[in-house]
Amino acid sequence: MKTTTIFAIALGLGSLAACNKSPQEQTADNIEANAENTADTIEANADNASDMMQANADNTADMVRNQGENKADAVRNSADMDGNSANDNKM
Repeated sequence: MKTTTIFAIALGLGSLAACNKSPQEQTADNIEANAENTADTIEANADNASDMMQANADNTADMVRNQGENKADAVRNSADMDGNSANDNKM
């Protein structure tokens, strides 16, 4: 959670605590503050998860590209060895 969010919540709770409130009002405020904290945490976790998923997707895509290049190179090398290479300039 961002430091500014934590600071704002703490400041808000501190100013609420300074007021004379009924126990029910204080309980309601605490419930609201806890819900806000939970929502902020969920959003932060979602941001982190999406970053992780993007990194994993990038890594997987790179791996697929590398495997494709390796297989293509193996086919090219095999063709060069048996004399059937398209690059042979026999006349």
